[in-house]
Amino acid sequence: MADDASAQLDQIYKPPHPFTVAKCLDVIDPHGRRFIELSPFATIASVGPTGSLDVSPRGGGPGFVHVAADGKSMIMPDRPGNNRLDTLRNIAEGTGEVGFMFMIPGIDDIYRVNGRASLLADDALAQDFVDFGKVPKTLLKIEVREAYLHCPKALMCADLWGETYRIDRASLPSLSEMVSDQISLPKPTATHEEQVEGLKQTL
Repeated sequence: MADDASAQLDQIYKPPHPFTVAKCLDVIDPHGRRFIELSPFATIASVGPTGSLDVSPRGGGPGFVHVAADGKSMIMPDRPGNNRLDTLRNIAEGTGEVGFMFMIPGIDDIYRVNGRASLLADDALAQDFVDFGKVPKTLLKIEVREAYLHCPKALMCADLWGETYRIDRASLPSLSEMVSDQISLPKPTATHEEQVEGLKQTL
């Protein structure tokens, strides 16, 4: 599209319904708080100092992200991962701008939060976020700028929680097999089931 792409989009698409615009709040309200309390999974998007983007999954027991009493901030623990630290480095070196999508299994609605994150290394506070018997090494504090419920159309189209597009895990090689192929390593000797059990020990 040309330089006036935004104007062209306005010609292609109808304007958003006033309800869609009005639902965007600058604080996590009681409904958003309850949604986050029930959510065991979220994605976090972050941007680095050069504008590079990253989207990363996060999971834990329902309510693993804690919302402040006034709804203006929230804290998320960091869990053991692959130690690339893409999200943490983006936040430490970039603007700290982040975007979240919270999901609840079986629910097609999504709760979104946008704001600015900062890194915390607070051993005392980290004790409030013990999960799987482990204390997180760092925490993210997010100052909320936007918070709103997202319509269920995407998850409905995907039937994410249903059976329409569900496949047998055997339809794909294991994660280790695929990565080994990608970087030309010998195929792993452990089965997918053995690999999953090994991962469970590192949660």
